Amino acid sequence: MRPPAPPAAALRDAVLDVSPALSGHSPAMGTTGNAAALPERLRLPVCFLGVFRLATSYSGHPCRKEHHSGRYGEGAKQEKFKYALTLVFIQCVINAAFAKLLIHFLRLGPKLNRTRGWLYAPALPPTLGPWFSSNSALQFVSYPTQVLWQSCKPIPVMLLGVTLLRKKYPPAKYLCVLLIVAGVALFLYKPKKGLASDEHVFGYGELLLLLSLTLDGLTGVSQDHMRAHYQTGSNHMMLNVNLWSTLFLGAGILFTGELWEFLSFTERYPSIIYNILLFGLTSALGQSFIFMTVVYFGPLTCSIITTTRKFFTILASVILFANPISTMQWVGTILVFLGLGLDAKFGKVVKKTSH
Repeated sequence: MRPPAPPAAALRDAVLDVSPALSGHSPAMGTTGNAAALPERLRLPVCFLGVFRLATSYSGHPCRKEHHSGRYGEGAKQEKFKYALTLVFIQCVINAAFAKLLIHFLRLGPKLNRTRGWLYAPALPPTLGPWFSSNSALQFVSYPTQVLWQSCKPIPVMLLGVTLLRKKYPPAKYLCVLLIVAGVALFLYKPKKGLASDEHVFGYGELLLLLSLTLDGLTGVSQDHMRAHYQTGSNHMMLNVNLWSTLFLGAGILFTGELWEFLSFTERYPSIIYNILLFGLTSALGQSFIFMTVVYFGPLTCSIITTTRKFFTILASVILFANPISTMQWVGTILVFLGLGLDAKFGKVVKKTSH
């Protein structure tokens, strides 16, 4: 039994025990050190479990629930937390500080970053995209519609990678992605009863969802470019993307006046500060695994993991608590596992070797 370590060393040991690959570089990129300590066959399971577990905690955090449906206060004086931009701004600040800690204090990854600063700007959608799809689009479209659109995230990542970066995927990869997307959509979709027959087909809400998906695709293009040309580490990517996001969101909350309303809200309900800080820390841990997945396996694999996260969460609930599952959900489950199985066997992207 080893003696207790100082706080900084203990935190570093904890992170290294979970994943030595948090340095953001793989041996294939010509780096050595902690990253090499994690066997290659374990990288995908570690990334998947990190994204799955921490992102689930983050999405189920009380602060996020308060934003969507909860209220603060008692009786007739209850107030709903509605400061989405400020919440994301604080989240980005904590994410950037966490990445800085990993790089400069825990020494997870090289301090030198050769990536040009402006290249991080197109990678902002991981923080801005959810605002379009979750916070704004739901004011105009039903939740089942949003679920269907969000299930398609891997498609724009793949299509824009092919058209803009001239990436080449094996034919089996396209089939696997379509099977996974169709399976997730069937599993999560719950038709809303009593819909009018003259319901619009495409409107402002759908336009916001389309914009969100386009941003996801552009993010993949930007991240792939940084991986290919600069071998950008996951922590540097996380740090700089969140710094750019902080800049844009900071201007937004000042321009709209939301910051002052938020500060007034925290004066009335100071208990929310603890929730926000814990929410931000959980988000930062989850995001570190997301960027690590991007660096090791690319944005397409990352989008597949994040898309199937909710599917596996609900499926685990079905298995553990014997919840009923519909025929359509069974079909969706079969399609998802079929797509994942085919992808594991036939969907590998052939890497070009330089001579």
